[in-house]
Amino acid sequence: MKIIGITGGIGSGKTRVSKFITEAGYPVYFADDRAREIMNESEKIKAYLIKEYGKGIYIKNQLNRSLLASIVFKKNKALENLNKIVHPEVFLDFERWKTQQTQEFVFKEAAILFESGSYRFSDFNVTVEADEELRIERVMRRNHFTRAQVLERMANQWSSQQRQEKADYILWNNGSLVDLEKVTGEFLLFLSKKWN
Repeated sequence: MKIIGITGGIGSGKTRVSKFITEAGYPVYFADDRAREIMNESEKIKAYLIKEYGKGIYIKNQLNRSLLASIVFKKNKALENLNKIVHPEVFLDFERWKTQQTQEFVFKEAAILFESGSYRFSDFNVTVEADEELRIERVMRRNHFTRAQVLERMANQWSSQQRQEKADYILWNNGSLVDLEKVTGEFLLFLSKKWN
């Protein structure tokens, strides 16, 4: 079994690529989605967040994500500390998930694959990239963020250049969804040829 890491900056299209991979029949572990779920499930993480930010960080036992984001994306240390407690839990969750898979390739989609160091446990890593202005426009449209909010989140991620230097494969997403599906298919073909 080969583990393929998928990352990309906010607005790059990494989640859409991951969905195309799922539709092609491959298992994909969505680390960011699971991290959000784990922050609602893990008593250890709940206790940490309540201690750090007060009981208002949870509303009816559900994480107040917008409040948490407003705190951690403004303070680097807060984000770093949050990642230190959440990422080991996500890593263990992925390991459990992986044992249930039977395919030749399993994919792990994570926004901070490189920043967290989890790329080291993959056999191959791909970054989905797009021009910065296009990424900003996409996130503003999708999330109803201001330009400043998008730039704030981008500042907490590696730059495109850093990701590209670390990645084994770069998948460009400057075109349409049809174009993206095509380049995703080419990537899957590349992988199957690489190990067969």
